Amino acid sequence: MSRRRKKRNNRGKIEEPDHQVDQNYSEDEEIRLNKYIAHCGFTSRRKADDYIAAGKVKVNDEVVTQMGVKVQRTDKVEVEGQTLSLEKFVYILLNKPKDTITTTDDPRNRDTVMDKIENATGKRVYPVGRLDRHTMGLLILTNDGDLANRLMHPSYEVRKTYEVETERGLKDDELQKLSQGIELEDGTAQAYNIARTPDGFILSIFEGRNRLVRRMVEYFGAEVTKLKRVEYAGLTLNNVKMGRWRYLKKSEINGLRKLVKLDPLDFD
Repeated sequence: MSRRRKKRNNRGKIEEPDHQVDQNYSEDEEIRLNKYIAHCGFTSRRKADDYIAAGKVKVNDEVVTQMGVKVQRTDKVEVEGQTLSLEKFVYILLNKPKDTITTTDDPRNRDTVMDKIENATGKRVYPVGRLDRHTMGLLILTNDGDLANRLMHPSYEVRKTYEVETERGLKDDELQKLSQGIELEDGTAQAYNIARTPDGFILSIFEGRNRLVRRMVEYFGAEVTKLKRVEYAGLTLNNVKMGRWRYLKKSEINGLRKLVKLDPLDFD
């Protein structure tokens, strides 16, 4: 497990690690309620609106259902009885192993991605999207709700690249059909930048539909035996071994935010 010690300044005071980003709201600055909820790492702004509309949000012990309400960081904000507070943003890249569940908790006590980053931050982070139990590779976890929501939203067409191995090697014409697009039960699916590897092939997609790569292979009567995501939104697994993780660099964080049209964060 990767860990990073807290630094001490020349007076011996413990300083926050540089991978955490303070949100820097002043005590009297007004923040839209849905943005506040998202920046507490609870959910995205869009889903925060749903909580507000459903009467599940309280501000200073009063239920708020009106959109556009603004709060200050000194206000008491609760969602479904849980008191929120602005957390520093944290961004983690995990190389997810096989047989690990992409969830924050599993009632059957199976290994989850949270087990792999246990004690990483002391803050609540959530997976950005999902990798099924048997799919390995690159997974982002963060408490930046706005970024997570946009990375998962299909309109931003975030690129995901996978290494694929199958029990029956796909033929050249089948790979060609993947690049042209095939019809699945939930619509057309298309692969990009397909290239053969010694043990299979590599491809990119710009969607996040459930089990999409596996279903694309099954379209040809074949079965995936190994699936690994090796690239996500320009990030790769370089120097991150299976089951290990690292914090994103400042340039990587703002690169992701730029990709999905969010303002950069100020690290100063």
